[in-house]
Amino acid sequence: MAGGPREILFEFRPVGQQVRVAAIDPETGIEVIVVAPLTATEAQMKSIALAKLRRRLEQEGH
Repeated sequence: MAGGPREILFEFRPVGQQVRVAAIDPETGIEVIVVAPLTATEAQMKSIALAKLRRRLEQEGH
C-alpha cells in the first residue's frame, strides 16, 4: 500500500448475537466480511476486518 494510507470503509450490521463487519477498499472495490461477537470492541472488529482486507489486497496484487 505504497503512497500513504488507503481509505477503508467499514460497515457494521448486528445479526443476532453477532456483528457482520464489512471492510471495503473504495479504490479497488474489494470487500471482505468478518463476523464478530457483540462483545468485541469496534477497534477489535476493525482490526480483524482490516487484516483480512490487507491479505486479500495482497493476493489480488494491489
